[in-house]
Amino acid sequence: MLLQVNEVSKTFTGHQALDNVSLEVPRGSIYGLLGPNGAGKTTLIRIITHITAPDSGTVLFDSHQLTAADTAHIGYLPEERGLYKKMKVGDQAMFFARLKGLSKRDAEQRLKAWFDHFGISDWWNKKVSELSKGMAQKVQFIVTVLHEPKLLIFDEPFSGFDPLNAQLLKDEILRLRDNGATIIFSTHNMSSVEEICDSFTLINKSHNILSGRVSDVKREFAQGRYDFTIQGDTTRLIPALMPMVESHSFTDLDNGRTQVSVKLLPEVSLHDAVSAVNDNSLLVGFSENLPTMNDIFISAVNKANQQ
Repeated sequence: MLLQVNEVSKTFTGHQALDNVSLEVPRGSIYGLLGPNGAGKTTLIRIITHITAPDSGTVLFDSHQLTAADTAHIGYLPEERGLYKKMKVGDQAMFFARLKGLSKRDAEQRLKAWFDHFGISDWWNKKVSELSKGMAQKVQFIVTVLHEPKLLIFDEPFSGFDPLNAQLLKDEILRLRDNGATIIFSTHNMSSVEEICDSFTLINKSHNILSGRVSDVKREFAQGRYDFTIQGDTTRLIPALMPMVESHSFTDLDNGRTQVSVKLLPEVSLHDAVSAVNDNSLLVGFSENLPTMNDIFISAVNKANQQ
C-alpha cells in the first residue's frame, strides 16, 4: 500500500469533520474518494497533503509516518483552483514547476512537451487572464503532474471540461496510473468512478460507510438481480417464475424477444431460477444485473442516514 489512513479523526470548533476514518490506497491504482458535500473528503485530503494534522490516528505514506517532506512526492489539484491572472501562461507554469524542485532546464523541457501534447503551445506567451476555464485547468493539471509524484490527488478534475477534453483528461489519468502513479480521485461523478477507479471509499457525515473494489461492491449490491432474455411466448414462464422473485419487469425487445428482469427472493438459488426459466421458455440470454455506482452511492448514503 502506498497510503494507509488509520482511524483518523478531526474536529473543527465543535464540528466532527472525520470520525475514526480508515482506508488503504493500493500502489499503482486509481482510488475513488466519494461522498456528499460536507462529508469530510476535503478534510481528509488536507490531512493527506499535510496541510492540516489529524487530532488522532495516523497516516502512513510509502510505509512510514507521513511528514512534511513527503509533500514533494504528492501532486494535488484542488477543486478550487487559481492562477495569477496578470502573469504569462509560460511564466506561471515555470514558477510552479520550480516550486516543485525542477531545474529551469528540466521544467521548460517538460512543460513544452506537455503543452504540445495538450495542444496549448500557442498560449505560452499569452496572459493567464486570456485563458478559458478549461484551458486554465489544463495548465493546472500539467503543473500538478509535472514532477512525476508518487501520489496524485485530483479533486473534481473534469469540472468545466466539455466531453472531448474530459475524455482527454481521463486518458491521461489512466496513462499516469499505467506508468506507476497512484491516484486519489475525488468526485461526485459516479460514471467516472465506474470508468477509471479500481477501488473506492464512500464517506458520509465524517464516517467511512463503504469501501472496496468497484467490481466487488457492485456484485455485492446486485443482491440477486438478473436479466433473462426470452425468445417467443412467456405465458408458461410467468406462473413458474413469480413464486421465486421479489420483484420483476418485462421489456419487449426486437425480433420477438423479451427481457425479464428479476430480483430473486433470498432463499432462491440462481440455479433453481435458471432451471425454471429454461424449462418454461426459450432462454437465449442471461446476465447479472449489476447496479450503477450512482445506485450504490444513493443506497449506501440513505441507509447510513437512517441509522
